[in-house]
Amino acid sequence: MSDKSFVHLHNHSEYSMLDGAARIKQLVAKAAQLEMPAIAITDHGNNHGAYEFWKQAKAHDINPVIGIEAYLAPGSRKDKTRVRWGDGGGDDVSGGGAYSHLTMWATNNDSMQNLFRLSSEAYLSGYYFKPRMDRELLSKFGKGLIATTGCPGGEVQTRLRLGQYQEALDTAAEFRDIFGEGNYFVEVMDHGLEIEKRVRDDLLRLAKDLKLPLVGTNDLH
Repeated sequence: MSDKSFVHLHNHSEYSMLDGAARIKQLVAKAAQLEMPAIAITDHGNNHGAYEFWKQAKAHDINPVIGIEAYLAPGSRKDKTRVRWGDGGGDDVSGGGAYSHLTMWATNNDSMQNLFRLSSEAYLSGYYFKPRMDRELLSKFGKGLIATTGCPGGEVQTRLRLGQYQEALDTAAEFRDIFGEGNYFVEVMDHGLEIEKRVRDDLLRLAKDLKLPLVGTNDLH
């Protein structure tokens, strides 16, 4: 195995409802075959596959990284109002204005319990089209979690596509403060998609301006 190993940190399984063709068993087996030291799971809005994923990873002697691609309300999770930050076109807030995306991973058992609490509370008190978290919940249960700017549906990227660099900067700074110094990353993807290319330079600029670390991922579905 190369001493410069790569770990897939952004993966969706059969537990990403209608949005995950990968299967946990095959996903982990392939990671082991490629001699990856770890692999993550970040299903949409839930941690339903966490135990099965943990079992499979342990069976293949690789480290399981349990995460989530959460749905984040634009304001309070209890406010069932759609928003627009631009002209309402295709670059605006995803889910018809109901939510953006946020990727997070647990770093230890305590933060894994926080992740489960966040997911459960999103269903219990934040459901509007999707189970949504908000900044109140993140501030309450974010300890020990690592988070990123996420996919093109993330709040930071949405602001950047709309030409709102200062708002994107303010958002990233807010999340950095919620999760703590060194626990909030700028996530960069390259699937050859125009929606990613359009904001890449701005993401790198933002990371430099806020002194945020970078992480490269592939959004595996």
